[in-house]
Amino acid sequence: MPELKLKLKGAIPANLMPFKSDLSIDEVEYRRHMRWLADVPGVGAIVCNGHAAEVASLTEDEQRRAIAVARDEIGSKVKLVAGVFTDGTAHAVRLARNAKAEGADGVLVFPPSLFMSGANLRPEMAYRHFASIASEADIPIVIFQYPVASGWGYSTEILLKLAEIENIVAVKDWSQDIVSFERNMRALRSAPRPIAVLSSFSASLYATFALGADGAISGMGSVVADWQAQMFDAVQRGDMKTASALNDKHFILSQAFYAPPFLDMHNRMKEALVMLGRLDRAVVRQPLEKIPSADMEQVRTALSKTGLLQVSKALA
Repeated sequence: MPELKLKLKGAIPANLMPFKSDLSIDEVEYRRHMRWLADVPGVGAIVCNGHAAEVASLTEDEQRRAIAVARDEIGSKVKLVAGVFTDGTAHAVRLARNAKAEGADGVLVFPPSLFMSGANLRPEMAYRHFASIASEADIPIVIFQYPVASGWGYSTEILLKLAEIENIVAVKDWSQDIVSFERNMRALRSAPRPIAVLSSFSASLYATFALGADGAISGMGSVVADWQAQMFDAVQRGDMKTASALNDKHFILSQAFYAPPFLDMHNRMKEALVMLGRLDRAVVRQPLEKIPSADMEQVRTALSKTGLLQVSKALA
């Protein structure tokens, strides 16, 4: 069986992007954040330029700089995967080439918004999109799988077809349906070569780990990469008691982060890092706005219930 060009396993946090008050990227804080993630035992890779990093608000130059700074800060300690967030194939190729030039080990390809209008009815579009990135950028690719009902998600059959592209090394499964997740995972396990299945069920990682996920790509990992790494390790060792206890704490925090409105999830995570003393500011770019005081209290309460706030104060 051929070797994967990039092996991804375990906890893979997607970093948050710190901004200064003038909305420029705060590189000092960004480096501090990336260093903490890379130093967590069990973290083998980090995703930059993803939703957690507010990629939609980053210019192409900022995205290149984010990759370069991340690579410089983490060195060869962990792998680096860069998000490719765009609607056009030619632009996706350029972003992937940029990522490779700045030292990324792979790219996470988001589905073009056009796919919402019926990519599963025209599977050749998805195939050519990924095949073009693979052939013209020549970099390992992770597929971002959305819920099929959203229009952006690929059917199991299309995922299997995409898996035939040599540079495809993994699927980040955010299908948000455990039945679909298991079906996709079992199908990909039957592929001619290994394709990693990485859970993005951040509000319910334990279930997907128990089913056999190879790891997780998670924005929530920016706050608790250590818990996620420990949970994955416990499941791998068959220590379900430890994994379940970690999941209980993880669940409390996830309920605060992923509460309605869902779009504030990473906004809330930034506030959590400020409360924990791991970021100086929780600045977000528009159209995001600072979360209301009630949400701040929910996050603070969750951090307190799980013991994170007390640990942070003890280390201060």
